[in-house]
Amino acid sequence: MLIVELLKNRQYPLEIPENVKVKHNDMVIVLTQKGEEVAKAIQVPPQVASILTRKKVPTVPCLRVMTKEDLDSYKEIESLEEQGFKDCLELIKQHNLQMNLFQCKYTFDRKKVTFYYTAPERVDFRNLLKDLTKVFKRVRIDLKHIGVRDETSLCLGSGLCGRPFCCCTFKRQFDSINIKLAHDQSMPITPSKISGTCGRLLCCLNYEYQNYIETAKEMVPIGSGVMTPDGVGRVCSLNILTNKVSAKLSDGKIKEYLSSEVEMIDTDVNIEIDITNSPTYNYASLQSEENIDIKQFEDEKNNITDDI
Repeated sequence: MLIVELLKNRQYPLEIPENVKVKHNDMVIVLTQKGEEVAKAIQVPPQVASILTRKKVPTVPCLRVMTKEDLDSYKEIESLEEQGFKDCLELIKQHNLQMNLFQCKYTFDRKKVTFYYTAPERVDFRNLLKDLTKVFKRVRIDLKHIGVRDETSLCLGSGLCGRPFCCCTFKRQFDSINIKLAHDQSMPITPSKISGTCGRLLCCLNYEYQNYIETAKEMVPIGSGVMTPDGVGRVCSLNILTNKVSAKLSDGKIKEYLSSEVEMIDTDVNIEIDITNSPTYNYASLQSEENIDIKQFEDEKNNITDDI
């Protein structure tokens, strides 16, 4: 099976007419909802082909393999996109609009030009559109407001883990993410540790969250009195990954035990603990110490856009 990768590296099977011969790595012109676009034909192994077939991924019609004239025309379009970006950026400055222009994209048939931009809130670009129609004549103009996470997925790149961004490989839909996900997983509440290139909380905070919650339900809650191999204590922190609990004993020492080694007791335990020093509860203290408004890294309604 031959496939093409379009916006955000999404893979679509290539629908090839009988009179067209396409090989691996050929540059082809395909027909999409936006019009004619350029893509590279990629041959995939049977395992990938079966997955695409099973998921009923829609096919993309192949019009033809690009000729030398098509390649020359494509280079001209790239120059048009570069100039179009500059022209639109200048008009945005003239109208003093609070929008960050990200990309200018022409279709191969030059019938449509799309401007992608990010903005903290909705932008009234009606006057801008009037001026754009004077610059870009006989072409359909589309101004597309995208979120900052979409912007990063279009840029491509590698995350903190060293692998390509989830949003430009397999992830097809953005889920809402808030600081509670990092808090419940005992993550260090530091922007460099829990935020991605987009400036929002890492998408992968969602991946194992449910496992943490299910495991935590089977462990002794923080603050509970417990009977340990060393006597009565009070749980001050949990390590869900190792299934261990840390308990403060009556002599003031803090020791770590397997969850199976401690048993919760009903009697009140007169042992004071400081849960703000626990990894699970370090959010409030760290935020005040570093004066970080971590809420700015959470998703807002304007940061998540529809599929582009």
